[in-house]
Amino acid sequence: MPSTFLHLQPAQHRWLQLSLIPGLGPVSLKQLWQRFGSSEAILAAPRSQLAELGLRRSVVDALSRSTELSDFANIDATDTWLAEPRHHLLTLEDSLYPETLRQISDPPALLYVVGDVELLSVPQIALVGSRNASHQGLENAHAYSRFLSERGLVPTSGLALGIDVAAHQGALQGMGLTVAVLGTGVDRIYPARHLALAHQIVEQGGALVSELALGTPPLAQNFPKRNRIISALSLGVVVIEAALKSGSLITARMALEQGREVFALPGSIHNPLSKGCHSLIRQGALLVDSAEQILEELAPQLDRCFATGAGNVGVDSVDAKASASLLEGLSSTEQQLLQVMGYDAASLDRLVLRSGLPVAELQTQLLSLELQGWVSVVPGGYQRTARHA
Repeated sequence: MPSTFLHLQPAQHRWLQLSLIPGLGPVSLKQLWQRFGSSEAILAAPRSQLAELGLRRSVVDALSRSTELSDFANIDATDTWLAEPRHHLLTLEDSLYPETLRQISDPPALLYVVGDVELLSVPQIALVGSRNASHQGLENAHAYSRFLSERGLVPTSGLALGIDVAAHQGALQGMGLTVAVLGTGVDRIYPARHLALAHQIVEQGGALVSELALGTPPLAQNFPKRNRIISALSLGVVVIEAALKSGSLITARMALEQGREVFALPGSIHNPLSKGCHSLIRQGALLVDSAEQILEELAPQLDRCFATGAGNVGVDSVDAKASASLLEGLSSTEQQLLQVMGYDAASLDRLVLRSGLPVAELQTQLLSLELQGWVSVVPGGYQRTARHA
């Protein structure tokens, strides 16, 4: 790697080289990675082994000459971009790369992230819909997002006009965390009127994400590809409003292909923005008319997300043995969180100070405890439930 690159790690540089090879898309890159195990091994692979994978001759030639063909201007720009605070570049080899995204057939080889990169692995819920949403649709997106955010899920959307913006704003007014997946380079906010919102998302602890190279402008063909990331990062996709030829239906289809839940809000039969939702419901999407139903449907998946080995941890009290039995099945972190929570309502900020946990981790633990019936959301924050007080 050239010495002028001060911030790129070797693996990041290699994946950048690979991503810039014409004709080598996400599906082929994942196949190469699964076959050879690392970017270094891919670039060192003999032509005969590359040809065995069915790659076109032009791609094999480019792989063999990747160093001399590298777009150093692009790579240098990325190196400079990484020097800024909260700028991250994840590769398929990175331990912080979200596993739900890595499992799909065409995961991005690279993820450009601005903000909290660890948030990408916290349970998320996608909220999508029309750019020309009705007033009621915008209210629903805002309310559903805020409710789900306050229950510990991270609302994810695409920073587009209409439903997307309402979902992000609802999350910001909830627990404050949201993920925006862009159809442009992460340094090119589109539409430009959402620049302030993008800054707010990052400042409040959320994240902006894109697989596209820095400087990529808004091109129509990139937005459907963006949608597969939104669905893959999430446990489910909620379609608030959508016409029959809406991009939101593409997101829903991708979600089904990825094994995710799809939820749709019904509406008036006279509203063209409800026809896409009604079509999804006829095809098997879950009809929901309250945000609580979404949380109930996702509860089994969330339980699996939070599943940990059971064990008894001693509690400092005269009833230690009985308390340990009651706490059996909770992780050590959950048990410690219950101890610092006490028995009065506590705000999220106060629990951050008491527990020392990052906000994203704290929300994950609180959602797990709520699903298990240990805590509930009350005015003022969180409180242990009466049956466990």
